[in-house]
Amino acid sequence: MYTFPSLIAGQEVAGGALHKVHNPFNQAVVGAAYQATADHVERALRLGHQAERDAAALPAWRRREILQRLQQLLALNELELATLIQQEAGKPIALARSEVRRAADTLAFAAGEVARNGELLDLGLAEPGEGRWGIVRRFPLGLISAITPFNFPLNLVVHKLAPAIAAGCPIILKPSPLAPLSTFRLAQLALEAGLPEPMISVVMPELADLPPLVSDPRVKVLTFTGSAPVGWQLKAQAHRQKVLLELGGNASAIVCADADLDRSVHRVAVGGFAYAGQSCISVQRVLVQQDIVEDFAAHLGAHLQTSALAGDPGDEATLCGPVINGAAVQRLESWLQEARDAGASVLTGGEWNGAILQPTVLLNVPAHCKLSAEEAFGPIVCLETYNLLDEAIERVNASRFGLQTGLFTQDIRAIWRAFERIEVGALIHDDVPTFRVDQMPYGGVKDSGLGREGPRSAIEEYTEPRVLALRV
Repeated sequence: MYTFPSLIAGQEVAGGALHKVHNPFNQAVVGAAYQATADHVERALRLGHQAERDAAALPAWRRREILQRLQQLLALNELELATLIQQEAGKPIALARSEVRRAADTLAFAAGEVARNGELLDLGLAEPGEGRWGIVRRFPLGLISAITPFNFPLNLVVHKLAPAIAAGCPIILKPSPLAPLSTFRLAQLALEAGLPEPMISVVMPELADLPPLVSDPRVKVLTFTGSAPVGWQLKAQAHRQKVLLELGGNASAIVCADADLDRSVHRVAVGGFAYAGQSCISVQRVLVQQDIVEDFAAHLGAHLQTSALAGDPGDEATLCGPVINGAAVQRLESWLQEARDAGASVLTGGEWNGAILQPTVLLNVPAHCKLSAEEAFGPIVCLETYNLLDEAIERVNASRFGLQTGLFTQDIRAIWRAFERIEVGALIHDDVPTFRVDQMPYGGVKDSGLGREGPRSAIEEYTEPRVLALRV
């Protein structure tokens, strides 16, 4: 069983209360991590701040080598890490293995970006600049404070850590207490890969001791992935820190009459129910053109009835495991009842088996219901109809969220019109909004956040440009 103390500037530090981590599927104790004290947080801030100069001076070849070694260590330890993710987060084992591989890819992409630092400008294109060249380099901003959620306890942490290493920034990682073990294990592997000890800390303080990680002036960048209410609250507490927020959504998929019906049904099922819908880009709303809605609903219902998607996350065949805890069970049941009371009908699913909700499809959920307006974070898909594409676009834009949207059509004019008009961070053609590859810029608008992740984008967020106007 894993037991991790706080990690401060690469050193394990004893103290704090022991926090046990439970498997969401069977409530077995998976491991434990010690709560960081206020003194631990202060020490992490002080030593992280002191490490800024040495981190910035770390040669590019060293930073790239560390990232490449860490990528190799993740590949060598794939089974251990996947099992840990499956046990602490309740993620089906096949998806947990995929997460480890994605994290390794993220490290590879970050290693490739180390060399992309700067550009050369001919300042002589303006008369006052004649005889001068502009050399633009990016320099690290300094200490990063990274707060991460439970649902991708490895890859979302790597999306904070890898760009910090590539940019030359020390980082303090604060994982979710629901699934912190993968983060501590990742930090151990990063040190094994050669990351200088002062460049990394992992602390899990109680809420009362969290504010310094948000607002202390030694923190130069606060990066948070999680729910919208918490994210905006943290931004309000930050002062001069640069703040990056990757928040929630109620992701939509638009299915046009010319879509490949079998493909769209299959992808909606995967995008809506994989990992019990516990992703900010899980399919939640499906807008189906009126002409095909009956066929789509029938095919989706038949697909779910003939597929054994839900079950033990340790089973290779499982796609939909448990939701993370009892609070999530109560919230989802309450939202389901609200939708039923408002006139929505259940096409399939809706039954609980412990913490596992059978993949659920609802029809005619009113727009004011939480399952339509808020982020469900559960295995629930709401079907609604539209007639013209502009109507579907307006409904997507009416949401206070704007992370990603899927569009199933073969009409290039419709694709381009949607791309120009839908207010989201990414439009995914011929697929669900759940699609993501880890090198793409990732983030949303409106209540879905600020800034972008993906190694290149995050490195730019963690650095600032400096210009040398060189006279030759």
